[in-house]
Amino acid sequence: MSGFATHRQRVHDTGLSARARHASLRTCVVMFAPYGFRATYHHLCRSAGVPARLESDPGALVRAVEELQTARVLWLEDEAAYMARRRGEKASGRRNTRADGSWRDAGRGSGGSLVQCPDPGFHPTDPLPVVVERVLGSVLVPGEAPACRACVGDNGVVRWFNGREVYELCRVCGVALDSRDAEPDPVVLQAGHERWARIWGRTL
Repeated sequence: MSGFATHRQRVHDTGLSARARHASLRTCVVMFAPYGFRATYHHLCRSAGVPARLESDPGALVRAVEELQTARVLWLEDEAAYMARRRGEKASGRRNTRADGSWRDAGRGSGGSLVQCPDPGFHPTDPLPVVVERVLGSVLVPGEAPACRACVGDNGVVRWFNGREVYELCRVCGVALDSRDAEPDPVVLQAGHERWARIWGRTL
């Protein structure tokens, strides 16, 4: 599979069709999705104004991938600093990591996920680099009530059911603070599938 840089370059390639460039944007989001794939995709489409008819504004795809790239650079810098610190700790005999209140305490998500926004239409509205920098710099005291790293505070929660799980989301920006399994609901699952199809087609 080609890397992020290759697919980012393809998004910029005006010699490719708008559909092919959109496919490369999708791959970039697969590789780096700070809110999870669906919510990150929705954010970028809304932020960059990616239209349902891609040919009407192909420059929107470039705006989207560059917002993602700017946020990704911040994440890569944080990763490099973390790895350097861990090498130093291992050299001094400290093999195990310790909770330090950072986003890593919750475990690493796939595709560069820093926080999870399970409802694809409910996520932070600030530019992606602003939120990523905020999450990377957040420090939450272990044992305290869950707080939102994207907002860096406790703004209360709302419950959201996706048909399989019940989530407690930050009331302001939709970041998941807790979740539990629930009895599957086929009606809710189908509604979610139809809603995602509209988001994917950029009509919602």
